[in-house]
Amino acid sequence: MKQISTLFLLFSSFTIFAQIKGTVTDEKNLPLPVVSIFVENTYNGTSSNEVGQYELNVRTTGKHTIIFQYLGYKTLKKNITIDKFPFVLDVKLEEENISLSEVVINTKENPANAVIRKAIAAKKDNADNTARFKADFYSRGLFKLKNVPKKFMGQEIGNMDGTLDSTGSGIVYLSETVSKIMYEKPDNFKEKIIASKISGNDNGFSYNSARGTNFDFYKNTVSFGTNMISPIADNAFSYYKYVLEGTFQDENNQMINKIKIVPRRDREPVFEGYIYIVEDSWAIYGVDVDVKGYRSHQDFMDVMNLKQNYNYNKTTHVWSKNLQSLEFTAGAFGVKFLGKFTHVFSNYEFPDKFEKKTFTNEILSFEENANKKDSVYWNAYRPVPLTLEESNDYVKKDSLQTLRKSEKYLDSIDAKGNKFKIFDIITGYTYKKSMDKWSFNYAGISDLASTSYNTVQGWNLNSGFSFRKWNEENGKYTYINSVFNYGFAEDRLRVMGSYYHRFNNQNYAAISVAGGSSVSQFNNANPISNIVNTVSSLFFKDNYMKLYNKEFAQINYGQNVANGLYLNGKLEYEQRKPLFNNTDYVIIKDSDLFTSNNPLAPDNYLNAPFEQHQLVKASIFGRINFGQKYISRPDGKFNIRNGKYPTLTFNYEKAFAATDKSYEFHAVSGSLYYDKTLGNKGTLSMNLKGGKFFDADNISFIDYKHFNGNQTHIGTADRYLNVFNLMPYYANSTNKSYFESHFEHNDNGFIMNKIPLLNKLNTTLILGFHNLATADKKPYQEFSVGLDRLGFGKFKLLRVDYVRSYQNGYIGDGVVFGLKFLNLLE
Repeated sequence: MKQISTLFLLFSSFTIFAQIKGTVTDEKNLPLPVVSIFVENTYNGTSSNEVGQYELNVRTTGKHTIIFQYLGYKTLKKNITIDKFPFVLDVKLEEENISLSEVVINTKENPANAVIRKAIAAKKDNADNTARFKADFYSRGLFKLKNVPKKFMGQEIGNMDGTLDSTGSGIVYLSETVSKIMYEKPDNFKEKIIASKISGNDNGFSYNSARGTNFDFYKNTVSFGTNMISPIADNAFSYYKYVLEGTFQDENNQMINKIKIVPRRDREPVFEGYIYIVEDSWAIYGVDVDVKGYRSHQDFMDVMNLKQNYNYNKTTHVWSKNLQSLEFTAGAFGVKFLGKFTHVFSNYEFPDKFEKKTFTNEILSFEENANKKDSVYWNAYRPVPLTLEESNDYVKKDSLQTLRKSEKYLDSIDAKGNKFKIFDIITGYTYKKSMDKWSFNYAGISDLASTSYNTVQGWNLNSGFSFRKWNEENGKYTYINSVFNYGFAEDRLRVMGSYYHRFNNQNYAAISVAGGSSVSQFNNANPISNIVNTVSSLFFKDNYMKLYNKEFAQINYGQNVANGLYLNGKLEYEQRKPLFNNTDYVIIKDSDLFTSNNPLAPDNYLNAPFEQHQLVKASIFGRINFGQKYISRPDGKFNIRNGKYPTLTFNYEKAFAATDKSYEFHAVSGSLYYDKTLGNKGTLSMNLKGGKFFDADNISFIDYKHFNGNQTHIGTADRYLNVFNLMPYYANSTNKSYFESHFEHNDNGFIMNKIPLLNKLNTTLILGFHNLATADKKPYQEFSVGLDRLGFGKFKLLRVDYVRSYQNGYIGDGVVFGLKFLNLLE
């Protein structure tokens, strides 16, 4: 009964507010989706939905001219007289008669090329016509799953709480937004979301916004994960061939050229499909193109179709985008993922200028109670009607949400999950109170991810207990954790405990306290991972990880103190003790010996690189993201790094209260990180780091500046901007001044896509340079060339680099194998 009542209210609201409504079909009575419908010479428009239904808000009776525009079909102009609302207007669209005149056919030059050349020449003027505007924006996003199996990798999937039907298909996400936007080229943008709605989440705030919808074909590149070449880019003829399929007249008797876009090379970041160009003004009339996943480096996406409709206003003489749709298919392991986004732009204004301070670092905000709008509001202001499937999804999920938020339901689910089984002693156990928003966890003793091997502890594993409490509305989050680590070879148990509390999700102020006993690498950046060291030690007898025992207590506090400025302070007491090898166990035996646990003397098994001592360290760390933008949501502030500017960090560290005054010091350090996108020619990235010690001649080797070397020939990072690929881990450690620089250029396929046969790998070329200068050694340098995005099918998780290293002359060379998936296992 409740669902029937809800549907009745939806229907009633639709009837009251849909002033002009109807269905758009073709000559065979098949519905036409994404038809652009607008009042002539206005910016009042809408779109038809998947079943051809539309509704257009016209609030005055009398005479009106309604335009129906759909690529590939004749534009229809309907003169109507409205005496009362709602007014029903069903229309049929005829396929466009595309014709090639004899003059065009007899042209010596490819006629399509002539049109494209003129469009390229005129694109700045056409782009300037919409360089500054205000508009209303509507977005609807929908994701669907198809063919989901009942089980995946042995785990029961089920119907995902009623989302999937018997075929394993269903809507997993449905959301809408209504907002007002202001834009000024090149990159000033401001959006305020008036209404936000997510199916099955009455407290949710949609991520649908206009910020990511500006696919501007007047620019040389259009970003779809990678920079795709526009069909009217300055260098477009290097990437495309063109075919003039014909011309037709629009409702204003302007001639439109329909031009087919044909990629010259399949693996380039190029579109294929059609672009429609207006004769004389050479403006874009429409776009209907496909983006192949392998061309845009979106490996799990099969294809995305992008349509754009532009309409002409006789008053402003401007062609402006009024409708945009994106549909894509993706998938893996036989599961299909379908997505569709509809964007409607209406009520344009083109001011001569904006007032000062119109545009700030806040690029998106929400009106108060934006997510509390009722069905009456949505049926009044939703420009594109819901389909029956979408309406049913709202009704079903909103009803389910009411049930699932109830204390009775949450307690029943918790009761089922909280049942303790005898094997939980081994595998782990979680007790949850969803209504009160807290959980308790026991990690178990069979967590393979925590099991590792090193020559100090031998096989070792972790277990422990943790407690979490959270509040999504104000962003508070508390985490209390204990870790019990046992090393079998040294027969020793170490225990650590920590407390973390985040106060809010506006400035993300957080405090943490930790203490206990642990084993730590001399380089606290942990340059060698547990899994890589385990394999390297057991199979190749290369025990590169060097460890010491640390008993410590620390307190840490940090927050964003201003937009783009983050500060963190830390105070820590440490007692350091040397450790020695306790095992020589290997899986593959040979005559080689493990090196000692002394990074300064690998063959010295009796002496440690430092004596036992203790000290206190205080530090302050800062990070500046210049020009940082941010999104203000009721559930938090979300910062967005501005790619036009670098990120700068600085750190001051002071060691005092040591058992020996010679261990005390102070040091300053900083870094600069920057990415520069070079159009479609790739991205140049740099990371510059430097620092200096003061009064540090006799400090502990632990406190030296250690650099991230790599002797395993295995890389685990996405990019090598913080590592020297062949440098021994502690060969260049220093207690004086230092400067390191890392550069990588990723061609994003610019070169590789043009090489026959190799282009079928769909890889990218990486050129690298790394330099280290210290006060007490000759500079260390590396040059590298590599291929990224290697893999199998849609899984591109491998990288291979050839590296040459120099320090006071040539040292050697080697190959580094990038296994990026290892990050997922840590």
